[in-house]
Amino acid sequence: MHKMISYPISVIYYLLFGLVLVIFHPIQWICLRFFGYQAHKKSVDYLNFCLLMCTYLVGTTYTIKNRECIPQGVPLIFVANHQSMYDIIAMIWFLRRFHCKFVSKKELGSGIPSVSFNLRHGGSVLIDRKDPKQAIPVIKGLSEYIEKNNRSAVIFPEGTRSKTGKPKEFAQSGLKILCKYAPSAYVVPVSINNSWKMVRFGFFPVGLGNRLSFEMHDPIKVSETTFEDLMQRTERTIVKGIQF
Repeated sequence: MHKMISYPISVIYYLLFGLVLVIFHPIQWICLRFFGYQAHKKSVDYLNFCLLMCTYLVGTTYTIKNRECIPQGVPLIFVANHQSMYDIIAMIWFLRRFHCKFVSKKELGSGIPSVSFNLRHGGSVLIDRKDPKQAIPVIKGLSEYIEKNNRSAVIFPEGTRSKTGKPKEFAQSGLKILCKYAPSAYVVPVSINNSWKMVRFGFFPVGLGNRLSFEMHDPIKVSETTFEDLMQRTERTIVKGIQF
């Protein structure tokens, strides 16, 4: 019954979602070309706000826990489990003050209005998951960028999203590079819940009436612990906060 009800609503939802992407593509270009980074960043913030508003049409609600524990004025590395594209939309909007930049797969860098443009020009990095050697200098560059500008990187160490909410094994390499070249950063573990339910039926129809939660955990200063300890604490903390 849930799936049947979702079909007509999903048609309207995706029409609005797609329209937002198309409208903001030239807006992003104009902001970046004529007004620079800050204007482009604002356009991306409001792009994701509008995409977030679209999800209210399908009954989605959001809870952001412990935002006040996030340090300000320092480089940050948000480490989270990954359940769907809605993780990214919510984090860009609700954590907008931290200038989130993502480690994303290269396939997202072309063909998607607004999204691909932002990934290519907004400070995020694109990696080829089939070529680990290519990823090293790219992630190193992101590390140096957040270290210099006191901005934040977001990495999903599972590598790909979980289709059931159950976390997959965390890979260490990407986070290790980020920590090595951003030594003054804080790692902020993030537990994401129920985002996978938005795509429980695949791309279409969209899941209805989901309560998405994003729980920020106590930050860990990179320079005050070994990477092995940091990795273990981060993974353990994230997994503990996941409901599956």
